[in-house]
Amino acid sequence: METFVFLFPQFNFSAPKEEVYFKMLGETELRASRMKDSNSRNKNKEKEKEKDKKSRLSLLLAKSGSHENVSPEKKPPAKTNNIPPEVALRWSDSFEELLGHPDGVEAFTQFLRSEFSEENIEFWLACEDYKCTESATKLHTKAKQMYSVFIDREAPKEINIDHSTKQTIQKNIAQPTQSCFDAAQSKIYALMKKDCYPRFLASDIYLTLTKRKGPAVMTRRRSRSFVFTERGETTTPWL
Repeated sequence: METFVFLFPQFNFSAPKEEVYFKMLGETELRASRMKDSNSRNKNKEKEKEKDKKSRLSLLLAKSGSHENVSPEKKPPAKTNNIPPEVALRWSDSFEELLGHPDGVEAFTQFLRSEFSEENIEFWLACEDYKCTESATKLHTKAKQMYSVFIDREAPKEINIDHSTKQTIQKNIAQPTQSCFDAAQSKIYALMKKDCYPRFLASDIYLTLTKRKGPAVMTRRRSRSFVFTERGETTTPWL
């Protein structure tokens, strides 16, 4: 005897040629079906969250343009125009003073970005955040991310540290602690202080913030007897 079977979410139909009968799903079956659908939706949501997290990380890596193998997304210029000159002037006292001020970090990052070396300050900031992490689970996650972003040989924002330090970090992140990246952070800090910081103080970015100007340029105005500088001072009369 031929039997026709029709499947619907709420019903189970079985219809022989001679008769058709309907059978409602029992309360237990209905509840199990709903739980199965709910679990399936939750798994899909978790997969979407993980996918979105990886997508955001990839976007973060692509914003710099420090490396040729990354397609950079142009980042809008930082808003540093409202910084009082007297505040900016204090940043020349020491590198520590500069990094101790949020606007100082932003201005310094803007300068490093202009030199295509912003991975240094980004790594240093990531280390500062990492050392404040208390959860063992989060330490493990952040350690792996920082290694893949800044340390690995194929890292899109690879920092300039020696091979021995890289190997030590690679071993340490297997069982990460808050001091995993201390040696690398110290090396990058020393590099920025010795090499990048002096150039920052002489850069147009910093001079603009402090309202400083370069040396006055001699210009001639229409006068029969004097040469004027931009400050309005007179110099040797014309001959």
